[in-house]
Amino acid sequence: MEPNQNHKINSRSVVQQTMDYITDSIIRKELLPGDQIPTEAQLTEILGVSRNTVREAIKILIYMGVLEIRRPEGTFVCSGFSEPLIDPMLYGIILNQGDSYDDLMDLREMMETGVMRLVIRRASDEDIEKIHPALLHLKEACLTEKPDLEEVFRRDDAFHVAVNELGGNEMVNKISNTVRMLTHAMRYDSVKHMLDSGRAEELYRAHERIYRILKNRDEEDLERKVRSTYFVEGQSLEPEIH
Repeated sequence: MEPNQNHKINSRSVVQQTMDYITDSIIRKELLPGDQIPTEAQLTEILGVSRNTVREAIKILIYMGVLEIRRPEGTFVCSGFSEPLIDPMLYGIILNQGDSYDDLMDLREMMETGVMRLVIRRASDEDIEKIHPALLHLKEACLTEKPDLEEVFRRDDAFHVAVNELGGNEMVNKISNTVRMLTHAMRYDSVKHMLDSGRAEELYRAHERIYRILKNRDEEDLERKVRSTYFVEGQSLEPEIH
């Protein structure tokens, strides 16, 4: 990428604007994964900013997983999706979500429905069978005489993680796991309500329905079927679907 004097920027938020210049170059495919970015001296000349500004912008982009340092060659665009890319998005959502319970429910439903569509369309029958042990582990925890909340929740979560992994899309899987982090409290409360009200078997049956939807590759009215597996204070959001 050749220096271009037209890219010079003003003093407002110079670090952010330097970051934007680099990321925009990646989006426009002027810089590709694995490419070396311009040197500090070149970026200083291109953008009309100080070397300290360039160093700070690069440091942040390295933390975010956009860039990586390869000594002694220089700084390069990362070649693949990186976990830290999720962090700024996660922190931003946490700080701005407030009490938006309904928004989180919408996000959860959208993500889980999307993952299930991906599994239905891409996973083999043998792959789908791989989640059956996780379902049986959840059944075992739910159908004991006195279900343990922490154990049931852990196995509930493990079942959904197993479903996520069947989609075969690393980026979708990581974003889905982020959504699971954001909805942790509401999911935990839901499990607690079900156990406290003596409905542990119903909780298990909801997960069994998910397994059968995937096994039968049943996409019809999928959003409603997924919603039927959610419980708020012990009540299903939709009538049970067999």
